[in-house]
Amino acid sequence: MSPRLPRDVSGLELAKLLEAFGYVVTRQKGSHTRLTTQEGGEHHVTVPNHDALRAGTLNGVLEDVAEHAGVTRDEVVEKLFG
Repeated sequence: MSPRLPRDVSGLELAKLLEAFGYVVTRQKGSHTRLTTQEGGEHHVTVPNHDALRAGTLNGVLEDVAEHAGVTRDEVVEKLFG
């Protein structure tokens, strides 16, 4: 069974957590933050800067990170949220 996603993660918290995968903030425009990693080749993800991310939005970002890192979404969830 997949680990449950937390329901109260903000965009700012997620951006900080994604540092574990080498992502850094490369720009912010309005209410969205763009993160970039050079690990495994250049890759970008955009995170809304909201107080609590919707489950679908959070899941989409985590799946994108997992695909780039060559791991499963569950492994990303485990690394970020324990």
